[in-house]
Parts: sequence; C-alpha cells; structure tokens
Amino acid sequence: MSDPAFKTMSVEEYLRTEATSPVKREYVGGFVYPLHGQAGASDEHISICANLNAELHRDARKMGCKLYQSDMRLYIDSKGTYFYPDMVLICDKEDNNRYFKTRPCLIVEVLSESTAAHDRVGKYALYTAIPSLQTYLMIEQLERRVYAYQKSIDGLWAMRELIGNGEIPLPCLDRNLSLNEIYDGVL
Repeated sequence: MSDPAFKTMSVEEYLRTEATSPVKREYVGGFVYPLHGQAGASDEHISICANLNAELHRDARKMGCKLYQSDMRLYIDSKGTYFYPDMVLICDKEDNNRYFKTRPCLIVEVLSESTAAHDRVGKYALYTAIPSLQTYLMIEQLERRVYAYQKSIDGLWAMRELIGNGEIPLPCLDRNLSLNEIYDGVL
C-alpha cells in the first residue's frame, strides 16, 4: 500500500489545525509534512538535547536569551515555512510570538536516520538564509561528530567538522561549547 499523496494547505489552515494535530507537522512551500520515523526519539537524541539544555540554559538567561527545545516552531517568513528544530536560541527581545520564533542566533538539529538528509540539505539552505542566524549545528547521535556551520562577519558560511573532541564558538552566548559537554554520558 502506498502513502497518500501530499495535499497543499494554506498557512492559515496549517496554523489552525496544528494545535489539534495528533502529530507535529512541518510546513514547507504549501505542503505539510508529518515529522515521521519511529514514535519518540532515541536515548542518545534525548540525552544530547538534555546536555545542551543543561549547558546552555543558564548562559542564555544571563545574556537575556531564551533557549527552546523541539516544541517551539521556527517560522522562516521569506519562505513561508515552519520547522520544529531540536533546539533554537533566541536573543532578540522583539521575537516574542508565543507559538513560533523568527530570529534565531543558534539552531541545533540532532541527526537521525529519518531526518539527516533533510537536515543536511533542505534545512541547511533555509536556515542559513535567516539573517539573524550565526551558528547551525548538526549533531550525530551514534558517534562524536558535529558539523558546525558558522557565519562570518562578511555573511559567508563556513563548516567545521569536529570528530571526537573540540570546541564550537557560540558568539551569541559569548562562550564555547565542547563535544565533551554535548556527549556527556552518551558516548
């Protein structure tokens, strides 16, 4: 049996129905995509997100920022797109909608088999077009490997692949994040 064809949906209908949807859905180019894969997330995925929250939350508050986990929608206005990143850091006080954010300085996606290709290609292109974004992290679950994309002062993006150990500068929090902090108790 094949999957049903995707149907187009207006932004208004997506927003109206997302609150009562039995699954989280992302909205891209007029189409709604359920966040699929197995129900729930792996132990590694959850532990990595918990480590990030534990490490960054206090620093975020000190800097007047807010750190959100996977239930906060990110709206990319220029593309009419809504995503649910694994983590998003907002330091712009005017980004104050209760149900979605638009001006992140940091986005984190923990890669899984079902989402890795989309996180690496589709989301990368959309995320790095956000003017406020400074850092995009893609974190592997089953090995100590992080792909850190950082925007330079001239607006160009550069990628560093960290394997095993290393630190990633997080300019909006004025601190570094180490792979040891990310993978504490995981790998």
